[in-house]
Amino acid sequence: MVNRYETVFILTPVLSDEQMKEAVNKFRGLIEKSEGAKVIHEEKWGLRKLAYPIQKKSTGFYHLFEFEADSAFIKDFEVSFKRDERILRFLTVKLDKHMIAYAEKKRASKEKVEELTNS
Repeated sequence: MVNRYETVFILTPVLSDEQMKEAVNKFRGLIEKSEGAKVIHEEKWGLRKLAYPIQKKSTGFYHLFEFEADSAFIKDFEVSFKRDERILRFLTVKLDKHMIAYAEKKRASKEKVEELTNS
């Protein structure tokens, strides 16, 4: 059964811009290669201060994927995060219908604000 998920992960701040893009592309590729899975939305949140130090780092690059995938895919996806030394932390959440509606509403209002500022 295909469900909607949201994964937020934090990359170590010592990466170059190119290394960061390579890591993000790796995880996007894992989603796209999986049968029946697809990326719905993606956000780059950029460099942010962490609430507490992780591996003696006080900042990290945040990135979000909202995607549809089979529940069996999630276990392998999370193992990939655990094995990648560039990842400080990650969290995957299964979205219910209310969370999906909220995310879509939030995206729509964000797009509307961007349209108004660009015109």
